[in-house]
Amino acid sequence: MAAALLANVLYSTGFVLEKRALAAMPEVDIRRPARLLRLVLGSPLWIGGSLSLAAGFGAQLAVYRTLPIAAAQGIFVSGLVLLVLLSSRLLGEETTGRERYALGAILAALLMVVLSLSEDSDTVSRSAPAPLILTVCLPTLAMGIWLYGAAERRSRHRHRMPTTGVEYGVAVGLLYGVSSLAIKGVSSYLTTSGPVGAVVGLLRSPYPYLLLFTGAFGLVMSQAALQRCRASLIVPVCTTVTCLFTAVLGTLAFGEALPHEPVRLALRLAGTALAVSVLLAMPKHDTAPQPPIATKELTPP
Repeated sequence: MAAALLANVLYSTGFVLEKRALAAMPEVDIRRPARLLRLVLGSPLWIGGSLSLAAGFGAQLAVYRTLPIAAAQGIFVSGLVLLVLLSSRLLGEETTGRERYALGAILAALLMVVLSLSEDSDTVSRSAPAPLILTVCLPTLAMGIWLYGAAERRSRHRHRMPTTGVEYGVAVGLLYGVSSLAIKGVSSYLTTSGPVGAVVGLLRSPYPYLLLFTGAFGLVMSQAALQRCRASLIVPVCTTVTCLFTAVLGTLAFGEALPHEPVRLALRLAGTALAVSVLLAMPKHDTAPQPPIATKELTPP
């Protein structure tokens, strides 16, 4: 529990620091990843945010070794409250009334998931069949990249309305959902008695390669999305998609059984359905102000 709460603080802090650093940079473009990397790596504030996210990754490894997947996701989503508070204080972002109700409903939905857990009957699985993991993850990665590309194409329309970033958040959330399953898989190898055997077994599994892919694509996609959209909206959407994907498909892939008691089963299914419904109903166009992106001033020759 302590590791999960620490991961919340580290992830929320990291996203806010990266967002603040990106607001001071020229506009980034996923079609120019080398320029994007050069810009972000030249910002000490962005590097501090990325180090915070990396530390959150380490805390997440510890969580997956001791908690069921669904329980971990319920605790991770509680960090949305901290994220919204930090975004308001440090970034000057304002959420609309409809968005605040949506965030409240998401927290209520995931509270249902947490209440559906039982320490006595819930088990922590250590492994999953590699073919099953690939069957789940590869189509998800393709869907996430396609959805992000579709959002990018729509954003270039001349007369478009400002987007809230829901589509960007869903796309990046799918990639991070795959990354979360890979982290769960990596954590299972940390229980191996011999370090050499753990490393060999890990390299033979799909998990490190899924982490490399999602890390590279997730970095480029998330930075462009964070710069264009409010962190107080895009990160909750991304987190919700990641948590639902991991809780539902991760539970099935790793063989962590659903509750047998009717009340606990109803809570888990109702919480999942409510979170998905809220996500689909969130506004697609932005009405709240966002700090402008810094641009270089042009001077006449």
